[in-house]
Amino acid sequence: MERLSSPARLMIVSDLDHTMVDHHDPENLSLLRFNSLWEHAYRHDSLLVFSTGRSPTLYKELRKEKPLLTPDVTIMSVGTEITYGNSMVPDNGWVDTLNNKWDLRVVKEETGNFSELTLQAETEQRPHKVSFYVDKSKAHEVTKELSQRLEKRGLDVKIIYSGGMDLDILPQGAGKGQALAYLLKKLKSEGKLPVNTLACGDSGNDAELFSVPDVYGVMVSNAQEELLKWHAENAKDNPKVIHAKERCAGGIIQAIGEFKLGPSLSPRDVSDFLECKADENVNPGHEVVKFFLFYERWRRGEVENSEAYIASLKASCHPGGVFVHPSGAEKSLVDTIDELRKYHGDKQGKKFRVWVDQVLATESAHGTWIVKLDKWEQSGEERRGCTTTVKFTAKEGEGLVWERVDQTWSEESKLKKDDSSWII
Repeated sequence: MERLSSPARLMIVSDLDHTMVDHHDPENLSLLRFNSLWEHAYRHDSLLVFSTGRSPTLYKELRKEKPLLTPDVTIMSVGTEITYGNSMVPDNGWVDTLNNKWDLRVVKEETGNFSELTLQAETEQRPHKVSFYVDKSKAHEVTKELSQRLEKRGLDVKIIYSGGMDLDILPQGAGKGQALAYLLKKLKSEGKLPVNTLACGDSGNDAELFSVPDVYGVMVSNAQEELLKWHAENAKDNPKVIHAKERCAGGIIQAIGEFKLGPSLSPRDVSDFLECKADENVNPGHEVVKFFLFYERWRRGEVENSEAYIASLKASCHPGGVFVHPSGAEKSLVDTIDELRKYHGDKQGKKFRVWVDQVLATESAHGTWIVKLDKWEQSGEERRGCTTTVKFTAKEGEGLVWERVDQTWSEESKLKKDDSSWII
């Protein structure tokens, strides 16, 4: 969050499973639509927060399976863990808050008296969260009795039932809503309270997010019965909380538009990349998002093999521009664009997607921009990534001109021997 010197234009706080991530969408199209919108229009001045019931272990597994962006803040284990940035630095102030009237040993003792509870995997047991499976028909009765027992032992806990089977026991001060409220309070104390905040969810453990004051909320179209019931009983007259018509990340994009929180047209929804223009407030990172989207479509054969496209790309390159391949090989940018011709449609009908992450631009000198990002390619079941730096120069009447592109393999891609399919 420290990269922003002023309040975020928008802070999106989203659940992951069945909200940001659609597990019924094998191509991950709604997620990729959101990704390109975020990197094109929001990354430079906004905050992305993932709020998930997953433990750190399962969260990291999901990141390997799905094309998720890197969030600024990660709230995990149903709001009991808050971490920041790529390195996921824990918030120690939040840990201190949760220790009030909480004793993990006592919770384990009391839950051991309920045969109806089946302990979840060891990875899901956290310092401030104990998780079980319980049959839907027994959930209410178990929750009531367990709550009374723990209260008698001097604990102040919260029991959350969600997904029709998951029962989580947390400190009373924990939960997705409290974690969000804590985060907003922290940002406000730093003079960086977001201009707008949008909470996104699909299940019972997301209901708290919509109860935080002054927050917009979207229940995605595939929201579960338990969340819809909560909305009908608690927020049906609240115009700041809507039930989207679109599933998962598509519903988040819809909410951005309906609440007028900023641009809501994803570059992936623009059919002709020559018409995909950045508005005057968007940084040069837009050009990077647009190019790699075109690159994906070119190799999938979804754009015409047209000289107009090649000419447009070459015209945007400096005549002496250089591209440094992740292998270390160097060639001219113009030659690299020429080389694209022979790869048109080579991934047609195949599982091939390209996305960019953490696109951030800085003006290094007047008229010179440096854009840093992570670029990813998914080809079949194989995923490869590289850290990319692009140098642009602004020329009057010509807009931004690509001057240099440097790429190096990401840590997980370093051992790959065959890089013949990696063009740019």
